[in-house]
Amino acid sequence: MHRLRTTVVRLRPIAAPQTAKSQSQARLAAVGGALRTFQPMRSYTASVSAEPFLNGTSSNYVEEMYYAWLENPRSVHKSWDIFFRNANAGAPPGAAYQSPPPLGGAALGLANAQAMVGVQPNVEKLVEDHLAVQSLVRAYQVRGHHIAKLDPLDISVVDFDEAPVMVGLKKVDLSGYKERLYDLTAEEFYGLDESDLDKVFRLPTTTFIGGSESTLPLREIIQRLEMAYCQSIGVEFMFINDLEQCQWIRQKFERPGIMQFTLEEKRTLLARMVRSTRFEEFLQRKWSSEKRFGLEGCESLIPALKTIIDKSSMNGVESIIMGMPHRGRLNVLANVIRKELDQIFCQFDSKLEAADEGSGDVKYHLGMWHRRINRVTDRNITLSLMANPSHLEAVDPVVQGKTKAEQFYCGDTEGNRVMSILLHGDAAFAGQGVVYETFHLSDLPSYTTHGTIHVVVNNQIGFTTDPRVARSSSYPTDVAKVVNAPIFHVNADDPEAVMYVCNVAAEWRATFHKDVVVDLVCYRRNGHNEMDEPMFTQPLMYKQIKKQKGVLQKYAEKLIAEGAVTRQEYEEEIAKYDKICEEAHARSKDEKILHIKHWLDSPWPGFFNMDGQPKSMTSPSTGLTEEELGHIGHIASSVPVEDFTIHGGLSRILKGRAAMVGQRVCDWALGEYMAFGSLLKEGTHIRLSGQDVERGTFSHRHHVLHDQNVDKRICIPMNHIAPNQAPYTVCNSSLSEYGVLGFELGFAMASPNALVLWEAQFGDFHNTAQCIIDQFICPGQAKWVRQNGIVLLLPHGMEGMGPEHSSARPERFLQMCNEDPDAYPVSEFAVRQLYDCNWIIVNCSTPANYFHVLRRQILQPFRKPLIVFTPKSLLRHPDAKSNFDDMLPGTHFQRLIPDSGPVCEKPDGVKRIVFCTGKVYYELTRERKNRGMDNTVAIARIEQLSPFPFDQVKVETDRYPNADLVWCQEEHKNQGYYDYVKPRLRTTVDRTRPVWYDQPPSLTPLCFVLKVFSLLSHVCMCECVFMYMCV
Repeated sequence: MHRLRTTVVRLRPIAAPQTAKSQSQARLAAVGGALRTFQPMRSYTASVSAEPFLNGTSSNYVEEMYYAWLENPRSVHKSWDIFFRNANAGAPPGAAYQSPPPLGGAALGLANAQAMVGVQPNVEKLVEDHLAVQSLVRAYQVRGHHIAKLDPLDISVVDFDEAPVMVGLKKVDLSGYKERLYDLTAEEFYGLDESDLDKVFRLPTTTFIGGSESTLPLREIIQRLEMAYCQSIGVEFMFINDLEQCQWIRQKFERPGIMQFTLEEKRTLLARMVRSTRFEEFLQRKWSSEKRFGLEGCESLIPALKTIIDKSSMNGVESIIMGMPHRGRLNVLANVIRKELDQIFCQFDSKLEAADEGSGDVKYHLGMWHRRINRVTDRNITLSLMANPSHLEAVDPVVQGKTKAEQFYCGDTEGNRVMSILLHGDAAFAGQGVVYETFHLSDLPSYTTHGTIHVVVNNQIGFTTDPRVARSSSYPTDVAKVVNAPIFHVNADDPEAVMYVCNVAAEWRATFHKDVVVDLVCYRRNGHNEMDEPMFTQPLMYKQIKKQKGVLQKYAEKLIAEGAVTRQEYEEEIAKYDKICEEAHARSKDEKILHIKHWLDSPWPGFFNMDGQPKSMTSPSTGLTEEELGHIGHIASSVPVEDFTIHGGLSRILKGRAAMVGQRVCDWALGEYMAFGSLLKEGTHIRLSGQDVERGTFSHRHHVLHDQNVDKRICIPMNHIAPNQAPYTVCNSSLSEYGVLGFELGFAMASPNALVLWEAQFGDFHNTAQCIIDQFICPGQAKWVRQNGIVLLLPHGMEGMGPEHSSARPERFLQMCNEDPDAYPVSEFAVRQLYDCNWIIVNCSTPANYFHVLRRQILQPFRKPLIVFTPKSLLRHPDAKSNFDDMLPGTHFQRLIPDSGPVCEKPDGVKRIVFCTGKVYYELTRERKNRGMDNTVAIARIEQLSPFPFDQVKVETDRYPNADLVWCQEEHKNQGYYDYVKPRLRTTVDRTRPVWYDQPPSLTPLCFVLKVFSLLSHVCMCECVFMYMCV
């Protein structure tokens, strides 16, 4: 009602002495959306209720027309000009309207029109008709995609019956207007009928279909809206809550003549279609019985990607990281990344011998990195296609992480130089939760890549599953709406429409740095793969597909008919590419060795030797000087920013740190601080990510300080260690594990000279990221010869918290180690063992050892994933502190910490040697002391579980020849480390001595509740170790 009253006031007659010029000057219209102000006007005597056309909806339109009239009376229709003049002369709005003169008759002069003020026109009809047109335009913008011709098979299963398209126009042929408008009238469509088709209406400012014209007949309005929204392109954008972005999209799709292409553009598009199509046909001819997951049915994907790359290169992008599933992957490698065809073709030879380490992967999972000249822009561009497993969409966050890393290392804070493109299948895009998790990261400060272009290859089927039972949404792309990403649906059998949409998508990303989705609605000519029979489950769809003419043939015929190319030129283009393929095939027969390293997606120039081997096989000392430890300790216990007020409790924590530094000791948090600070000082970037990592789940870290008086004012002391230090990034993540761990894995791929860590809030939370662990981290080097130094920090410990939050499931990680438990290694243990393993698993019992293993992760000459089972109770345990002497130059990470107590004096008298790992050591030493067994029971800590320290365990077993071997853990027998450690201990002693252990199995990590845990678990464990010996 406020807007209604405002409109009525603004329509009140202006004082007689005022001229039209003064009226225009009275309106102050500031650029940028500032409020308009008007001079005081006299009261209008008629009540609002007497003027029913001034309702809440129409008042917006009347107000808009009034603004335009004040600026220029000739800019509005004559009827509006007369209306506003009469209203200013004192006539009430209902009497101010005069109908325009007939088109065929003589026009009345303005004076005559003004003299007819007394006649009562149907002003309500005029306003309602203009509002109907405005609603018509909006209906097309909101729902025009429902009736666009998107499906090349014309059998779309998308059902909009429950959300009918109010446009009601089912045909594009203008000859059908009479029938269509009859339908509109029958449906009471805003009061429009057939007689309104030739009426001229002023266009609202929310459309650009008029081009340079501000008025159009209704017939032309409908025609232009049909052309904009109901042809081969369907645009979903009206859910976006940013007016500027909506207006930008309207301009791109509504302006007349936008789909015009030059002759050169059409010929280039045809050449790209030839390469895309003939590549698949060549593979089918040569290897008809091989799986290759071809692109038949969506051949326009190749020109789509090349268009995005061309436009992005034109906008200044220098590097593009891509992720995609297996369908069309070989075609993308050949015709987009430009991998040598002979290297692709030789992958089909089963007789090739692998020259590289690892087991390798199938050809349609491999990645590639290539730097080349973009022929359209004549600029260098780097293209990287990430290797990925069969787990669809798992590569999405990995791509984003690598993109973020490359942006970080080149100082690209706005995403102008590095970007990502993600390809998806329709079923996976709608069904996989990691898609949402990845979208959810898109606008977070520490995770944004400033816009990703998503291309969905919409087969309209998922393997054998119909979309009607595969998703609840109308489109597979609806998930993108959560981040206000516009969605451009396009018929993949219309290459020019595809090309235009991809140009717009690239421009959107360059303009707004936000995500955008291109939905290529296509089909899958073969089954899920070339050996699959789709007629079993989709008989009607595949009957239609068999009748479908190929998109290349259709487009070629179109261009030949237009005269853009001749048939001879078209056939020569085909022959030219066929010859290229044949020559590459001949060269591929000479390949006898499979080089997986040729398929690296993330090369690390300069890190390895020319043959890909480490430059050395030695690991330097990881210790620091006393001065460095003291300096970093001072930073960790202070606030290096002036006038910064911290919490009182945090002040006590910092004072405690300062006291420890003065005593030359450190706890867990300070040991981590020492490792991080020293690496930063040495030039190593560190990125720590995860839920609540800034403070630490257990309130022990406090790497980000918050001013208690100023909102958003923070201090990161770690960035104040040295003037030329590397930057430290610590960021709380969203409540996601799958997406965030994948992101950090991708970040770690970009450079070996960064320490990238992901910390789980609790160790058991890693199981929702199990796909990243199982498919990327554990086997990544074996499948793709790709080393990665990511660190996983997993809080672990039976602290009486119940089955949840207790176990990080070490048994799962240990089971996936590639080490043979029955073979005693003959290699050098300290470094070679590390190089040969697939990952490193540690459970440190001292802050010093945690400090060393973090530094070793960077200082060793290769990269391996590091899994750290971090403690909870040890964070503040009075005995879990390390002296600076354990961290000085010459010190290293201790794979095993032997007993240094009284047992060393008389080893022959030791009856038992207990091997353990982690925090249980402190419980065992306390119980040993209480029982007076310090001279008869030795306790050794295995700090590095994988690779297993066979050599150091053997030293301990040989030192105590009369001792029984006992393994102790707080976890149940079927969990924890027992099944991993036992066979290795037996191998160490050549199976001459048994390994004792007694803990019952359990279905859950812990069945004790907090009140009884401390007593019951302690008694059970200690009785097993010190009293009983059971196999």
